[in-house]
Amino acid sequence: MRGIRGFVAAVSLLVSGAAQAQHSGGVLRILHRDSPASLSIHEEGTNSVVTPVMAVYNNLVVFDQNIAQNSLDTIRPDLATSWTWNADRTKLTFKLREGVRWHDGKPFTSKDVKCTVDLLLGKAADRLRTNLRASWYRNLEDVTISGDHEATFHLKRPQPSILVLLASGYTPIYPCHVPAAAQRTSPLGTGPFRFVEFKRNESISLVRNPDYWKKGLPYLEGIEYTIVPNRATAILSFVSGRFDMTFPYELSVPLVRDLKTQMPTAICEIATQNGSTNILVNRDAPPFDNPDMRRAMALTLDRKAFVDILSEGRNSTGGALLPGPEGVWGMPREILETIPGYGPDVGKNRAEARAIMARMGYGPDRRIAIKVSTRNIGSFRDPAVILIDQLREIYIDAELEVVETAVWFSKLARKDFTLGMNVTGSGVDDPDQQFPENYACGSDRNYTGYCNRELDALVAAQSSEQDRTKRGQMVWEIDRRLQVDLARPVIMHNRGGTCWTPKVRNMTIMVNSVYNGWRFEDVWLEK
Repeated sequence: MRGIRGFVAAVSLLVSGAAQAQHSGGVLRILHRDSPASLSIHEEGTNSVVTPVMAVYNNLVVFDQNIAQNSLDTIRPDLATSWTWNADRTKLTFKLREGVRWHDGKPFTSKDVKCTVDLLLGKAADRLRTNLRASWYRNLEDVTISGDHEATFHLKRPQPSILVLLASGYTPIYPCHVPAAAQRTSPLGTGPFRFVEFKRNESISLVRNPDYWKKGLPYLEGIEYTIVPNRATAILSFVSGRFDMTFPYELSVPLVRDLKTQMPTAICEIATQNGSTNILVNRDAPPFDNPDMRRAMALTLDRKAFVDILSEGRNSTGGALLPGPEGVWGMPREILETIPGYGPDVGKNRAEARAIMARMGYGPDRRIAIKVSTRNIGSFRDPAVILIDQLREIYIDAELEVVETAVWFSKLARKDFTLGMNVTGSGVDDPDQQFPENYACGSDRNYTGYCNRELDALVAAQSSEQDRTKRGQMVWEIDRRLQVDLARPVIMHNRGGTCWTPKVRNMTIMVNSVYNGWRFEDVWLEK
């Protein structure tokens, strides 16, 4: 008994010490990489928006902010307190939290859930300017409400992963009483921090919500994001003590090493972003409307060179879905290496590519000129330069065209490119996000215009499959066919570095999504 009492006392001391370690106050100063077009999460497609704005909102459900790998098992209640399925799993009913208020003092109710979903489904009188995640909810028929604190999602077919989609930082609940357009410049939520100000090309400011429904949270008094597009300047500013944290995942492996040399006390993590560097191919305009030209381009790619140069071997090659161990659904290596352009013999692949080009009339004395467009961010520009170098091997001379973030996505939507070097982040690590959003016929984010109705049917079938092993095999076959078809050639899956000072406590960096870990409600600054 004395031993048990001693153990209990020791645990009590640990718990007490942990509680005492959580300090309130202080402003967390974070570097930001660029100035986003707006702050409306539902209308934007970049973590340049989700990272600073996720803390303003709540979701119905959310991934546990202290578990690094997102999965169905790590989903926790947020504005919903619980959820239940009907017998055939086509109705998902949420019980909603009572006593929650929007930052302007108005009560949160089930109407806000319905208004948000109606926006996403295009059923509302109000309209989103762009609806980049409409493809996530093609299987969602409607939401009905019962009283102020219950909402039921009606699905066309069973879809277990609907909860995963709802847990993403990309799926906040918007207020029904505020026009969607207002969220672009003055986001209003129920979250732990209130929006204060967005100065374009300068800063984004948040302040603690004193009426947050989680009592005692957040610990921070505020969060200040300062926009510093130049990475060298950003690192110098961090090392000099001006900032507490770099922009998440933005540092390359060499940059993390250099930063640690200058600031040994910095805490740095290199993690998979669940973001792939990939090539957007305009299949409707010359020269890549020709499938032979697309195949030659794929065969000339040396993916290992990209990985070695940009990440010192830390990035990984794969298909559309993140490979393991961080990812859950990625193709096995033995399947991947059967796909043209993925095999290890680059010399053989390029000889075949040059033979294809010769049959089309191209060679050393007859070359072709194109542009490679990319976003004006280092993680986009650097691989674009390598791509340009590799294209020369098959008589393609490419010019780099850099595009600012504010117009990048609209340029893609207009298909105003020949080749685009892109980094595609996955809102969640699940095929029900990746396949419908980036590859389905008619999706707003299917920038290449690839369309295969047969494959769309397979995507719907895997979504309804509840047996994990069977679903995995279906997913691998879909991914294999996407890569063979060169729907959006994947170069590599990226790892990026995030660094912070030792005074930043309780920070968890997610290993399979760049979008879902920025609530910041239980992060604190050591005094």
